[in-house]
Amino acid sequence: MSALTPLLLRGLTGSARRVLLPRAQIHSKPPREPLGTTDCIIALTSCFLCFLVPPAWIMTHLDSYRKRE
Repeated sequence: MSALTPLLLRGLTGSARRVLLPRAQIHSKPPREPLGTTDCIIALTSCFLCFLVPPAWIMTHLDSYRKRE
């Protein structure tokens, strides 16, 4: 295998990769509309409910999970 083989393969697959995997649209500007207080409260509440309530449920019912029936 020559030293040029990786370069040739990269050139051949580069165009196919661009067609199959489009680039992400990344913007570095500030948001057009800043988040309000209500939006922040809803986001924090949903994060709390999704990540903290299920483990709390399991820990409070741990004794019933340990019982052998």
